Amino acid sequence: MLKMAVLLSGSGRTLDNFHERIQEGSLAGEIQVVISNVAGVLGLKKAEKYGYPAFHAADNAAINEILLGYDVDIVCLAGYLKLYTPPAELARAVINIHPSLIPSFCGDGFYGHHVHDAVKRRGCTVTGCTVHFADKNYDEGPIILQKCVEIVYEDDADTIAGKVFAIECVAFPEAINRVDQLGIEFFWKRVEL
Repeated sequence: MLKMAVLLSGSGRTLDNFHERIQEGSLAGEIQVVISNVAGVLGLKKAEKYGYPAFHAADNAAINEILLGYDVDIVCLAGYLKLYTPPAELARAVINIHPSLIPSFCGDGFYGHHVHDAVKRRGCTVTGCTVHFADKNYDEGPIILQKCVEIVYEDDADTIAGKVFAIECVAFPEAINRVDQLGIEFFWKRVEL
């Protein structure tokens, strides 16, 4: 069972998913703390409603200061829209989900609808999501899990976003479960970066 910190920037839809799966026993994690870089967002209100300690912290230093007070195995970036630099002891333990199949449509500036618009403009017939460990560069850490969805020609960016988020709700918990089973270092050792 992994002890999780959840970082978010908005509505907390991924936090909802984590909470529901923890409650039903299908996610091998326990949320210790929720932190947002944006004050007053819905995700923080949801965290409080669920009974998780919830904080606003504007930058990496403030986030890391809060994390000192909690026993955390992994940090999950759940719609967190900034590059996060963890404390040294968590440097290889930050997990992110990206709304495309890395290495396509990723890197600085590719988040949310920017990704789905680019996928639509390129005429892709599949897209998906990638759960990966985060490092000092956007979307470059070891991949834990990828899942695909089909796109039909008529899909617009909003439809694509809906399909991808639905598969993210499956992929992120599954990836956390794999990390719990195999350990963090397994994923760092299996790739060449």
